[in-house]
Amino acid sequence: MDMVSNLSQLEEINLLASEASWAWPEAVRCIFRPRGINLLVAENASQFVNIIERKRIHTTIVDMDSEGSNGLATIKIIRMDYPLIPCILLSSATGESLLGKALRLDVFSVIDKPVDMGVLQEQLNRLFIKKYRSNVFAQ
Repeated sequence: MDMVSNLSQLEEINLLASEASWAWPEAVRCIFRPRGINLLVAENASQFVNIIERKRIHTTIVDMDSEGSNGLATIKIIRMDYPLIPCILLSSATGESLLGKALRLDVFSVIDKPVDMGVLQEQLNRLFIKKYRSNVFAQ
């Protein structure tokens, strides 16, 4: 079945990610900008919520180790008002405890840091096919 990327033809696609002291948000921008995907960045949980209130966000990418806040706490806050927004969690310490908590918060995927951009793109592709019937992230 050849899936048409209707989503990108109908509206802009927005990803919202944690601010990072390392270069990954810029790397993600470079990968996805040619596909017409916008990357918005939030420093803390309240910024995540403020941006989600103002813009249609298709996916959040939350850094567990972000300086602004704890990643799981950020996801809990997002889930209070926006339980259906898909979330990918990045973590430098992925253990059973974290995976269990992420599962309870309905996190789509937990990705080890440093982030392998191929793995991130693969997970985003799976998420967008499942949730939006869009292959915008296909390689």
